[in-house]
Amino acid sequence: MSEERTIRVEALSRVEGEGGLYVRMAGRVIEDVKLTIYEPPRFFEAFLRGRSLEDVPDITARICGICPVAYQMSAVHALEQALNVRVTADIRRLRRLLYCGEWIESHGLHMHLLQAPDFFGAASGIELAEKFPQEIQRGLQLKKLGNDLLEILGGRAIHPINVAVGGFYRAPRIDDLQLLIPKFEWGLQAAIDATRWVAGFPFPDFSRSYEMVSLLHPDEYPMNEGVVASTAGQRIPVEDYEKEFAEHHVAHSTALHSLRTSNDACYHVGPLARVNLNRDRLSESARKVADEIRFAIPCLNPFKAIIARGLELVHAFEEGLEILKSLKILKPARMSYAYQDGEGCAATEAPRGLIYHRYQVDSKGKVGLAKIVPPTSQNQRQIEEDLREWLPRILTDDDAHTADECERLIRSYDPCISCSTHFLKLTVDRHS
Repeated sequence: MSEERTIRVEALSRVEGEGGLYVRMAGRVIEDVKLTIYEPPRFFEAFLRGRSLEDVPDITARICGICPVAYQMSAVHALEQALNVRVTADIRRLRRLLYCGEWIESHGLHMHLLQAPDFFGAASGIELAEKFPQEIQRGLQLKKLGNDLLEILGGRAIHPINVAVGGFYRAPRIDDLQLLIPKFEWGLQAAIDATRWVAGFPFPDFSRSYEMVSLLHPDEYPMNEGVVASTAGQRIPVEDYEKEFAEHHVAHSTALHSLRTSNDACYHVGPLARVNLNRDRLSESARKVADEIRFAIPCLNPFKAIIARGLELVHAFEEGLEILKSLKILKPARMSYAYQDGEGCAATEAPRGLIYHRYQVDSKGKVGLAKIVPPTSQNQRQIEEDLREWLPRILTDDDAHTADECERLIRSYDPCISCSTHFLKLTVDRHS
């Protein structure tokens, strides 16, 4: 006699985008797990074709309101490669500063308001604030500092408009940026305190044998340059990314799944992967905090990604401070270039993980082809595999509890469903 049970969560809180989870069971045996991403495709790659290449940074920024800089940086780097543009060291440093701002606002938000409530049975950051008012207020202030930096350097806090192929449309006002120095000094200490706080959370005992993938740079913590590195020991030039990783359509999702080409295996991208591969390249303060809280690598517990985000938050403030204190007037703000037939690709590190862009352009400055691989599409299959292992440990007859525990694991990845195509509708099909 079969038993069928259905659990529905119409919209998962504290993630971005729309999708669902389907679980089929035979008794307590997990037969199938699917992330059923049902948000309509957004066709960014298609409607970039035929557009002026100068439009690309502004259009790709609209893919995500939380990490627009990652899309802009990946786009301009790829387009500059296609046009043989070489930016100055000062432009590069300001781009890293802009990236620091994005990591600060994204990590500050996720740590305090999106994932932290899961460790205390709170339904929201507002509810958690009743227990930890000072910590949540600190998180809001940290996020605001990231937004302030984006507004000054990028032209506005959401979907910055100052990023251009070749540099920036206008040079930032040095005086405006230097006003952030005392605020960032406070932010550095606040980020250290926040990381100490989350390191003390009650983490589930759950680790997986991941292949983790991120950029790796010989001299700096990876944000906007490097080779694609794997914990399996590979070092892959960005130009060879599509030889090693390929997207696949699955019937249950409007978003593609990215897998390794050699064996169709899934892999893990994001802050946990970055710290595992680049711990020694973290800033001095971040390394000291990692030592203090005894954050050992390899760390293979996805729930502890919140600690990795904290270490990166410390790093972003420390590197941001170093750049702010050494600013010079930006001349030129933008490098000149000539249109030509060409192709370029680039990979950077969005707050949620590795992001890859490739473009073909022509001698009239038009885009002929655009390919964008966001972090969440690379993590989707890995999340499904994690849930296969996680469900037997948390499965009870209480469907609401089971759904909550599934959401908790998914939120540890900070998925951006819209980027990959209001998550989560969960359906559990039980039969014996």
